[in-house]
Amino acid sequence: MKLIIGSDHAGYRLKEELKKYLEGLGHTVEDYGTNSEQSVDYPKFGYAVASAVAKSRSKGILICGSGIGMSMIANKVKGIRAAVCHNEYTARAAREHNDANILCLGARILKNEEAKKITKVFLETEFSKEKRHRKRVDEIKKLES
Repeated sequence: MKLIIGSDHAGYRLKEELKKYLEGLGHTVEDYGTNSEQSVDYPKFGYAVASAVAKSRSKGILICGSGIGMSMIANKVKGIRAAVCHNEYTARAAREHNDANILCLGARILKNEEAKKITKVFLETEFSKEKRHRKRVDEIKKLES
């Protein structure tokens, strides 16, 4: 699967760790930066990843200190449903119930192994397509228009 990933300075180390992990699982990873732990403004990177995900219909991963800032900027892009996930349950629910297409992680909250488990669940979980969930995602899409 093609994945698009990005982070700010707080998420840089976790991003690099996840890239290796995902490539080891056979995924193709496009890295939209940042490329160091030097302080940067997260909106630039979050918006770039979200825009690329929306255009390519692939999935994305955004990482900052809490995951919150990245989710806020990503959700400004039409077609994006970014979810901050702190455990495997929230990752599964984000995909099954909300058809989330970007996973947002908090590097200052999660250990690397936790982040890997959450990411794996997010990527392996399909949208349930149950009528109630489709209806709710369709409502989100209408609000974007």
